[in-house]
Amino acid sequence: MRRALSGLALAGLLLTATACGSSGESSGGTESGADQVKVGVIPILDVAPIYLGKEKGFFTSRNIELTMEAGQGGAAIVPGVVSGQFQFGFSNMTSLLIAQTKNVPIKTVAAGVASTGEQGKDFGAVMVKADSPIKTAADLAGKKISVNTLKNIGDTTVRESVRKAGGDPKSVAFVEMPFPNMPAALQDGQVDASWVVEPQLSQVKAAGGRLVASNFVDAAPGLTVAAYFTSAKLAGEDADLVKRFTEAINESLTYAGSHPDEVRAVLGSYTKIDEKTRGELILPKWPTEINQASVETLAKLGEQDGIFDGATPDVSKILP
Repeated sequence: MRRALSGLALAGLLLTATACGSSGESSGGTESGADQVKVGVIPILDVAPIYLGKEKGFFTSRNIELTMEAGQGGAAIVPGVVSGQFQFGFSNMTSLLIAQTKNVPIKTVAAGVASTGEQGKDFGAVMVKADSPIKTAADLAGKKISVNTLKNIGDTTVRESVRKAGGDPKSVAFVEMPFPNMPAALQDGQVDASWVVEPQLSQVKAAGGRLVASNFVDAAPGLTVAAYFTSAKLAGEDADLVKRFTEAINESLTYAGSHPDEVRAVLGSYTKIDEKTRGELILPKWPTEINQASVETLAKLGEQDGIFDGATPDVSKILP
């Protein structure tokens, strides 16, 4: 499970997409006249609303025949949208900011997922073993912490937790590994701490793990973690489709936020999370508005931490 996109991977895949001479285009209509729309997603908790919205008919009612396709991590989704493989995609905001600094022609169309904003009660956190000498985020300085992708939203938000607690954020050593591997790596002592999201967060807690930082909460109030986006070409050429898709996503986000039991149920349709674990997950927030101030903060933190290789992201160019 990878929700992040490294700049290097993005550059390589974008070059491949560009070399193919393709561009963002609608995949056409069905015999019934509905627009066929394919969305590149990472099959994780964050995207439960789009699966739920499809079940509820929020897309078909807007003449959209929706399919979701799992990307090979976020690194495949941005180039997939630009090339026209997907009409829309889901990605974390830091990956989208990295894309913007590389002049990738994309635009967000709807919010995706947001932090709960509650310390100790968010869907992502930095965890340590129960007997770890690490007591606070400041103690993470000089330690090895696992993240799913280097130089992305995990790094910069964890560094902010360390910085706010009075530690040296530059001394943290990040280790890249898939989220599902992190509970065992933490238990075996391969790392001193792990940044995990649900369901691995619940898994680490069940094994006796202890929370030392809510890094999304520390990064910015009401942090918008991810968003749905499309290519600038499709946004310019088929504004009606983008409008209908955005309306359907927003209805899906609102419905998911007020029907947590149905969210937990739909997770069983596209993940392997068992029923018991689904019942224990901390669910994120699914607001319909992107918190621009939080994205600007994320951009500043990323710039400060060297996420953008010296470039300064222009937040206004990716927001709706």
